[in-house]
Amino acid sequence: MPTVPIQGPYRFFFYSGDGGEPPHIHVEQEHMKAKFWLSPVRLQSSGGFGRGEINRIQRLVEENREYLLREWHGFFGN
Repeated sequence: MPTVPIQGPYRFFFYSGDGGEPPHIHVEQEHMKAKFWLSPVRLQSSGGFGRGEINRIQRLVEENREYLLREWHGFFGN
C-alpha cells in the first residue's frame, strides 16, 4: 500500500491491486475512510467522515491532483 505524502492529518494511499481501475486515491484518518476519483476529482465513497471534512479532503485532493496523478502513473506504470 504505497502512501503519498500530503501535509495534514490524513493518510493518502493507493492499494497495490488498484491498477485496473481509473486513477483514484484512498484517504484515511483513524477509522474513517474515503475514496476519490482523480479525473475529474469527485467522491466515490466515504465512511465516517462528515460533510465538512469530506469538503476539506476534496479541496486537498483538488489542490494536489497533478501530483497524485503523477504518483499513480509512476506506481502503476500506466
